[in-house]
Amino acid sequence: MSIVVVATHNAKKAAELHRVLAAAGIDAEVKGLDELPAYPEPAETERTFEGNALIKARAAVAATGQIAVADDSGIAVDLLNGMPGVRSARWSGPNATDKANLDLLIAQLTDTEEADRTAQFVCAMALVTPDGTEHLVRGVMPGHLVLVPRGSNGFGYDPIFVADGNTVTNAELSPAEKDAISHRGQAVRAIVPLLREVLEAGS
Repeated sequence: MSIVVVATHNAKKAAELHRVLAAAGIDAEVKGLDELPAYPEPAETERTFEGNALIKARAAVAATGQIAVADDSGIAVDLLNGMPGVRSARWSGPNATDKANLDLLIAQLTDTEEADRTAQFVCAMALVTPDGTEHLVRGVMPGHLVLVPRGSNGFGYDPIFVADGNTVTNAELSPAEKDAISHRGQAVRAIVPLLREVLEAGS
């Protein structure tokens, strides 16, 4: 069975990706970085989600010799000129936690009107193969932010993000409900046919 490396230490993110691939019938063993020997991971120095996704996927291929998928995702808040953006995971500083990032973003949006708190989750996903082939896809989920966190599912900024068409936050959705609309779900579904092509070509 082919191995596909998911270049992340985030167990929830790896599980999310694995779930969608399995549902699509991709016959491959999906491994996150915590299941593989450690290697020096590159700094995410690009200013775009796509650039950072490629950095991570290329490094995983170089270190493991396997097909690798990596994503870079974050939240872009219109009132903050698209920030946190690529800084989403480190918004509150180098030792950022989900809670610290969430608290900081809420503080920055205090005294704003809900109608003005439009935002979107963005996910760029890169697929890189050992022969150097590279693919990029992007998923976007528009919505708005609330200032009181709700729900215990999801992670990151999910407790304050309400997707367009919903009245509940992402953290109040079931995993399946979130996968159906999320930026990452969109990106994974877009990468699936490309991944199938790559795996079939190598079998």
